[in-house]
Amino acid sequence: MAVYDVGMTWMTGDSAPPGKPMLSEQVYKRLRDAIMHGDYAPGDALKPQDLAKDQGVSLAVVREALVRLVGEGFADRLHNRGFAVPAFSDRRWQEIAEARRTIEPAVLRLSIERGDLDWEAHVRAAHHRLARTPAFTPDESEHYSDAWAEAHRLFHRALLEGCGNPVLLETFDRLWTASELARRWSALRMPGRDYLGEHRRLEEAALSRDADAAAEALTRHLTVTAAALAGHEPAAES
Repeated sequence: MAVYDVGMTWMTGDSAPPGKPMLSEQVYKRLRDAIMHGDYAPGDALKPQDLAKDQGVSLAVVREALVRLVGEGFADRLHNRGFAVPAFSDRRWQEIAEARRTIEPAVLRLSIERGDLDWEAHVRAAHHRLARTPAFTPDESEHYSDAWAEAHRLFHRALLEGCGNPVLLETFDRLWTASELARRWSALRMPGRDYLGEHRRLEEAALSRDADAAAEALTRHLTVTAAALAGHEPAAES
């Protein structure tokens, strides 16, 4: 099978380069990674002409990738038809946080009520992986690692999977994707946050079947993230 990468020569097999969808996917992934790892600051312009030149692709390919980033919350489409990285102050982050605080604790209660032994084992394993995965690595500097980000997602999803409702889990997946950028920025603004302790309390409450404590711990966890992004000090735990 032929292999092609933007900026590299065509290798093996086919004589023609891949089509626009493949190029658009590559540009999308590169831009998404660059935004998440801080190569672009909040509010920075994403100029299609400059990006097309840098990536060595057509303007149409770049625009397709940017439209996809807008749809996933990693970019804004401006009134003058330009694009930019969202700002810290964007209201959407607080709206997403409010939606998560409303939905996820309720789903967690269902998960605790309905989850079986396999669910408990899955939560335990996901938490073990998260606790053993370094949040920060030298090559990714002050931004938490992609490996930790994935372990983090899997732990939160494992907590909710006992609910047995695929519609609720799909809602979680959409909100998680929509809040990924806010989550990374929040970590930058609160570098001393006790992630290990917060996740440990979530696991312990869920596996002890204490729905009230688990829902409260999850609400607190989500509130701290939103408060850090907004530059507020989260309220002290009672």
